[in-house]
Amino acid sequence: MGENSKIEWTHHTFNPWVGCTKVGPPCDFCYAEGWAKRSGMVQWGDHPRRRTSEANWRQPLKWNKAAEAAGERRRVFCASLADWLDNQAEPAWRADLGELIAATPYLDWLLLTKRIQNFGKLAPWKSPPSNVWLGITCGDQPEFDRDWPKLRAITASVRFISYEPALGPLRMGLSSLADPDWIIAGGESGGNARPPNPQWFRDLRDDCERLGIAFLFKQWGEWASAAYHVGTGEMVFRQFTTFDQWVNKASTWVNGGICLDAQGNELKNGAAFMKARDEGRFPVTILHRVGKKRAGRALDGREWNGYPTPARGAPELQPTTGRQ
Repeated sequence: MGENSKIEWTHHTFNPWVGCTKVGPPCDFCYAEGWAKRSGMVQWGDHPRRRTSEANWRQPLKWNKAAEAAGERRRVFCASLADWLDNQAEPAWRADLGELIAATPYLDWLLLTKRIQNFGKLAPWKSPPSNVWLGITCGDQPEFDRDWPKLRAITASVRFISYEPALGPLRMGLSSLADPDWIIAGGESGGNARPPNPQWFRDLRDDCERLGIAFLFKQWGEWASAAYHVGTGEMVFRQFTTFDQWVNKASTWVNGGICLDAQGNELKNGAAFMKARDEGRFPVTILHRVGKKRAGRALDGREWNGYPTPARGAPELQPTTGRQ
């Protein structure tokens, strides 16, 4: 339920309760739902949520004390097995969570939600306290365009985007609205993982560098390239830049992989390639299912581990930039 987290961008994970309902395409193959089915702890969907133990609720107090003693801020992701703005969770639990956050000023609480529209009626404060980083999940541009204005309207020390799983292109700087402080990007893992187009991550990274947004690339997920540079060992994504190139190279280059156009559509035959050509959806990228561990989290030969500045108004301690 907590303690040191395996998630790359946080130190600890805290689940005040367990259970959720799917609300969009990024939820289709939810890892938390799979965990719930395996553990038998709670039924997913339109069923009662289950509050975690009092011992679990005391964990953040211990983390806060350790962070203060170390003179370092620590991040807590809340919640990996639920949504803190879920309207099916008990209101009293959210009130208790607000009190816990207030009692742990040396922790930066990362509150990620797929229901940012519920903030005004369900959050325990009008504006989050200074040690809360408020985030939303966006799998593509339409989701971002729908939910970012709602998050932007809330005054928070850090406002961030979890672009995971990436299901379509996402670009920053396309409107006059201010941009987020932080973006976490990653591909999907698990048995039903949907492949991302590598160019989506490259374009978003470049946008973040241009606009001064902290960028963290979490993982490729299950899908990446099976080709590597002989000298450097760097992952190399082969692409068909023209229809003629596909005709000439398909049998040797694809070799058990799949072909994705610029929008993430899989192309399986000549007719699909011709349509992609006519609609300007080249280049087409070759991907292979190599597994999460082998795919890793290097993008163009390096890891991207950007973090936003510490929460304003919280105790001025040294921020930590990675997991401990």
